[in-house]
Amino acid sequence: MRAIDLVIRSFRNLADATLDLPESGVALVGPNGHGKTNLLEALAYPVLFRSVRGSADREVGRFGGPGFHVAVRYAAGSTVAATYFAAERRKRITLDGEEQATVSAAIGRWLAVGFFPTDLALVQGGAAERRRWLDRMLSLADRTYLDALLRYRGALAQRNAALRAADLAAADAFNPALARAGSTLASRRRDWVASAIQLWQAELAGLGELAAVTLRYKGDDALIDADAWDERLRASHQRDLARGQTHVGPHRDDLVLSLSGHTLRHYGSTGQQRSAAVALRLLELETLATARGVRPALLVDDVFAELDHDRQRRLATRLVSRPGQRIVTAPRGEDIPRELDLPRWQVQDGMIRHVLSEAA
Repeated sequence: MRAIDLVIRSFRNLADATLDLPESGVALVGPNGHGKTNLLEALAYPVLFRSVRGSADREVGRFGGPGFHVAVRYAAGSTVAATYFAAERRKRITLDGEEQATVSAAIGRWLAVGFFPTDLALVQGGAAERRRWLDRMLSLADRTYLDALLRYRGALAQRNAALRAADLAAADAFNPALARAGSTLASRRRDWVASAIQLWQAELAGLGELAAVTLRYKGDDALIDADAWDERLRASHQRDLARGQTHVGPHRDDLVLSLSGHTLRHYGSTGQQRSAAVALRLLELETLATARGVRPALLVDDVFAELDHDRQRRLATRLVSRPGQRIVTAPRGEDIPRELDLPRWQVQDGMIRHVLSEAA
């Protein structure tokens, strides 16, 4: 899948523009704070229709402006667009010009995988970081997973509200819905981890990691079976009531990354942790490409500056070896490994200037 046009209006500090992105991609060069990451954020926004930085929509539009608009035209002329109206705090999502009744109806029509310096949190952070990553990837790979995730979150929120009201009977009324959706999530996550272990190992080996690495899903195996949930939930009644939240289910699980038998989170070097995070993104890329039959765009935000020279070269080589479009940012042209032979555009004061120079 490749972007043909990116349309941006009142998005962050970016000047309004319609950009025709080369099929192979482009390297965006310019000082920090001038809009390179904002452009990647604009490209990523129509994937899930939210900021990859976690910003609220009202913070994404130009300060004091009426809102923002971003659209991507891709493949055989298909277009996905989002318009946020600040005064009404309302978002309008369209596919090929037709407004969608729900955001979920348009999620994943356009695919992009981002590599960001903050990805280190996938390894160093808590379980919630990895759960969010799993949920995002599997929702984009499989509509069934997305539907189950939305149902699960809805039932969980209602059950927790009943627990906070100390109404145990009302809380238990949501157990069947929680079990049906939760068993699907638990099963799909475990199946994906089992299928992904060898590929993750290969990605890390390609980045120069020689130690033995593995992935493991940490959760209650019994919850794959929807019939097992009622007993587990009832056994947790007292704790749930005391804390006003549900303690059983995949919203409590983790993806454990290990190196030589030890958790990478606690025992890996910073270089090993960065490589592990990059390998997770490469794994996400291949998962989506296989599941959807299209190649997501790659958005690489100044990641090379965080890696040593050998890891830079290895990552650039692995990115080049994959088909698809690559949008890469760096403060200076020399920060981009020469293996990434891409046209270079300049970004300064929110302005994108078409081809600055060709890569050497």
